[in-house]
Amino acid sequence: MANNKVTMQDIADACGLSRNTVSKVFNGRGNVPSNTRNHILKKAEELGYKAIPSEKVFQQSSHGKVIALLSNKLPAEYHFGTYFVTTFTDRICRAGYNLKMFEISSEELKQKELPPHFIPDQTAGIVGIELFDQDYLDYICKLGIPTIMLDSPTHAFKKLMGCDFVAMESRAGIIEIVNYIISKGAGKIGFYGDSEHCGSFYDRWIGYRTALIDAGIDYNEDYCILDPDASPYADTDWIVSRLNKMKELPDAFVCANDFLAAHLMNALKKMGLSIPGDIMVTGFDGTPQASIVEPALTTVQIPSVEIGRISAEVLLRRIGNPGIPYSWTHVECTPMFRNSTRK
Repeated sequence: MANNKVTMQDIADACGLSRNTVSKVFNGRGNVPSNTRNHILKKAEELGYKAIPSEKVFQQSSHGKVIALLSNKLPAEYHFGTYFVTTFTDRICRAGYNLKMFEISSEELKQKELPPHFIPDQTAGIVGIELFDQDYLDYICKLGIPTIMLDSPTHAFKKLMGCDFVAMESRAGIIEIVNYIISKGAGKIGFYGDSEHCGSFYDRWIGYRTALIDAGIDYNEDYCILDPDASPYADTDWIVSRLNKMKELPDAFVCANDFLAAHLMNALKKMGLSIPGDIMVTGFDGTPQASIVEPALTTVQIPSVEIGRISAEVLLRRIGNPGIPYSWTHVECTPMFRNSTRK
């Protein structure tokens, strides 16, 4: 006979778990590993708890209600994804889903494995951020779970698509930025950052090269720093050493993002150079930090909040209509001209 006096706290104490974990099982909210759930239900039955949910009820309440965010490097303060997540999460939660974040380790990336706590049967959709390994992306797409990627591997455009993509439109903004610094007298212009890091970096590189061609300016790799992304781009001394190896410094550096631009500016200042008097510097992303560095950084503003909304809508549409053609959505970005390029 059921004991009406048994509480969730009693069950939690008997299992050696938190009341919150027990509550998730009985309320059908959140994810609890099946072995833990079974232990809780068995203990509740032993104690005579009155309202044990059936397996069918549990499956209905938990199956496919999770959107998994997969990342090889979770967004930090200089990353547009930091602001994307808030809007994206709000949209999917209003549609009845929960967001769960998974950071993919280097070993999991190499071995093409999912984190052990990733449960495919409970996952309605996947959103990938900073996940630029093409082989791993192919592996994810073969899971058969609706997937959307923010940005892309560098040369993803060369393959048939296996998921939806949403990305910032990078080429036009960079072209406008380069045209502007040319109008301010820059004739020797270098690119700073690994153009092969990801799809957006490559697009910015293409925009930079296109602007030079349109202006009749020869591309000179001697003015560029294109080291692999794993290089110590945040190390001021390393940057200074790379700059000192140049026979001649350019009139301007077009940086792949604001993070790189901020650290480059620190290195240039350490060398006693004036920005923009000696060298102009531009970034990309429109992070809050870009407006408070000295001088304020000319950049291209990514509409992170809007990208979060669009991404959620694309993924929810894919979940509801899995057979529709895949899409690649580019979202307009806006150049912001500041003191780092004004003379």
